[in-house]
Amino acid sequence: MNDICKDAAHPGGGFDTIAAIATGRQLAAIGIVRISGPDALPVLDRVFRPLSGEVMSRRPDRKLVLGRLYGPDGALLDQCMATVSRGPSSYTGEDTAELQCHGSPVVLAQALESLFAAGARQAKAGEFTRRAFLNGRMDLTQAEAVIDLIDAETPRIAANAAAQLDGAIRRRTDGVYDALTAICSHYHAVVDYPDEDIQPFQMENYRRTLADAAGALERLAATFRRGGLMKTGVPCAIIGRPNAGKSSLLNALVGYDRAIVTDIPGTTRDTVEEKAVLGGTLLRLTDTAGLRSTDDPVEREGVARARAAAGAAQLVLAVLDGSEPLTGEDRAVLAAAEAAPRHILIRSKADLPAQWDLEGAVALSARTGQGLDGLERAVAALFPREDTAPGETLTNPRQADAVGRALDYVRAALEAMEAGFAPDAVLTEIEGALSALGELSGRTVREDVTNGIFARFCVGK
Repeated sequence: MNDICKDAAHPGGGFDTIAAIATGRQLAAIGIVRISGPDALPVLDRVFRPLSGEVMSRRPDRKLVLGRLYGPDGALLDQCMATVSRGPSSYTGEDTAELQCHGSPVVLAQALESLFAAGARQAKAGEFTRRAFLNGRMDLTQAEAVIDLIDAETPRIAANAAAQLDGAIRRRTDGVYDALTAICSHYHAVVDYPDEDIQPFQMENYRRTLADAAGALERLAATFRRGGLMKTGVPCAIIGRPNAGKSSLLNALVGYDRAIVTDIPGTTRDTVEEKAVLGGTLLRLTDTAGLRSTDDPVEREGVARARAAAGAAQLVLAVLDGSEPLTGEDRAVLAAAEAAPRHILIRSKADLPAQWDLEGAVALSARTGQGLDGLERAVAALFPREDTAPGETLTNPRQADAVGRALDYVRAALEAMEAGFAPDAVLTEIEGALSALGELSGRTVREDVTNGIFARFCVGK
């Protein structure tokens, strides 16, 4: 057994039987308790009795059955539904079962205790999906897509994760992996079986193959910068002079009074952070102190932090009060915004008579909501949808690192070939690329890597 499996196994070898609540512990109409392992069906039979009288272990797969759920003392806990799914055609690749109970946290907790008494143990975080990976039901990129799908904060992120769960990353890299494997296999076949009628190995014949592999990996690696912003959110600073309407804009974007709003200049002393989806893009919004000269040491620190937030942002929303003439402080705000990679000029308080107009400014009123749709369009224009198919955008640093290392090895192989090195020197680089791609998919992976991945999961998934 792979060492990765040891913490999930019982002394005799193989996996034991686990159980967990798969839904939240808040009140809900339905709550699900999941079971997986070699004794999943016998454990279910000990706690659940179909109304028809036929035990669940004799029932066909994926059929919901109405019955009664009992506690260890024989007391009735719930009238609920149950279903079974036998391995290897189940989520984990082993026998699984689910109880679909009424969604009382008390009932779910009692159901879990009953399963423990019947022979199951508490599942660890991510253990169901970990077993699916170890049993070959999914590769590591698909397993990571499960938690990405659970954590998705925008439809775009969810679509990308769903496609990766369907194997999009594997399909992008399998061709490269197979092509590199074919080169190594041909070389070793010629070396190990010189008397066989095998086409002579000529490294030069594989120049195009390596170039194509490098191109494919370059295109995939290039998606990570965009994918990282898509998943974690675009750092976005809201800047302006005091009382320009920055905090009101933040509150309007997040949908509640996140920041304090008063008529007193300098109310915001520190940065206030929140997330919001605008124009289909997840923004990590930072409301900042008003940019102005001040003798107040606390406010001065807030202004310094505001400038730092603007300097670190990928997008700056420059808020200028449209109901008052432009000031020198407004000009300083514009200069700070123009230094950012992307910026949008906002003429705030559009429900009041305008005192100025600048080309490209988005006029809006945080109080009435007027013009927020224009801001949505402006953000969408700055962050257009990627031209890659869903699932083919890397959002995971571990995956991006593996692809980057594979690309470095392939480039090194091409350079070694161009320099006239012996085939075995070139093949050393190719084998390095294969190892990196193996880490990407989980063909070859260290235990500490898998521990880190599945620690991100909730219990019951």
